[in-house]
Amino acid sequence: MKFIHAADIHLDSPLRRLEAYEGMPVEEIRQASRRAFENLIDLALGESVAFVLIAGDLFDGDWKDYNTGLYFIRQVRRLDDAGIRLLIVSGNHDAAGQVTRMLPYPDNTHVFSAKKPETIIIDDLNVAIHGQSFLKPAVKDNLTRRYPEPVAGYLNIGLLHTSLTGREGHESYAPCTIEDLQNRGYDYWALGHVHQAEVICDTPPIVFPGCIQGRHIRESGIKGCVLVTVDDSASITHENRTLDVIRWEAVTVSLTGTSTEPECLARLEDTLDAAVRQHEPLPVITRIIFTGATKAHEQITGNPAHWKQVVRSSALARFGETVWIEKIKVKTRPMSTPAETGPMRELGQLVSDLKADDNALLDLGQELSTLLQKLPVEYRQGEDVLQIDDPARLRKIVDQAHAVLKSMLAKEAAADENP
Repeated sequence: MKFIHAADIHLDSPLRRLEAYEGMPVEEIRQASRRAFENLIDLALGESVAFVLIAGDLFDGDWKDYNTGLYFIRQVRRLDDAGIRLLIVSGNHDAAGQVTRMLPYPDNTHVFSAKKPETIIIDDLNVAIHGQSFLKPAVKDNLTRRYPEPVAGYLNIGLLHTSLTGREGHESYAPCTIEDLQNRGYDYWALGHVHQAEVICDTPPIVFPGCIQGRHIRESGIKGCVLVTVDDSASITHENRTLDVIRWEAVTVSLTGTSTEPECLARLEDTLDAAVRQHEPLPVITRIIFTGATKAHEQITGNPAHWKQVVRSSALARFGETVWIEKIKVKTRPMSTPAETGPMRELGQLVSDLKADDNALLDLGQELSTLLQKLPVEYRQGEDVLQIDDPARLRKIVDQAHAVLKSMLAKEAAADENP
């Protein structure tokens, strides 16, 4: 017997500010969760599985319109036509939606109660599946304490949306320990909520399959589900199966030892080539992070708009639609240079004094507060927000401004020498 364990589908999850990044394949990303879900259905049919388990967050709150629900029903009917059951527990995102709770499912589909744990018996397979849905978005109770005892003589599976004892980047919902799960005496625990695939335990198997499709850079790497096989002796094996259609990856490009822009771009292309080979044939959405000591540091940081365009152009010319760049971050540093003189030295000393004084940095932050409100939304929200009350972040802003001013002064000096 085979079954599929999936979770965190987030069907038609809304895009968040992707339109702000020039050249991003917004429509392809918008359709990615549907295409990955179709891959899930295709896998179930191809492997002739007995049933499919979804451990929460099938949807992403309420739908924009009813097309999401209609699409889902059409796909589930494919399972129904093949005699494949679908069993679902609602997660925190499902519980946040009002419309999704009223969806009329085909006969092959069962959504577990949110009021208390229940058990679904599949007699012809000698399988008992235990689960409980989320009644509200934030469930802080240990739901496993009320899960029923295993059914004797049956394969017992626990279906649960949980953060266990906590996972970075995920809210602490339905918390429980590994011991809580092991003590239930079940044969397999099908978990959801954590978007990175992880085998928590082998005896019994306690598994997070991860999400089926990455939606942003924090959901990087291969995404899919788990195909579980139970042999005649009730021995359980499981393997990850890939479902995603677009891959996200943070790519670090070391510019250590480079001197010119062409050398830097050659490093970029070599690094991207490795990422493309790793994930082919899927397209890759990348966040480029430049690091290392390079003589080109001032050229790069002194004209960030130019650097952004040449990086994107280089990637497009070499890789076409295989690689899309979501964001570019520059964390390079200058190589040792001769001592500066004149205005450059004065500017350098001013910057050094400012960076050494937290109070002066905070004063600068207050001066920037009005300007901050006029910036695009991506600079006021999320991980790149300009935190005017954080001296460490303000030092980075000062460094960037220093590089731009040095570039401008160098251009003026060159113009004076060559009128």
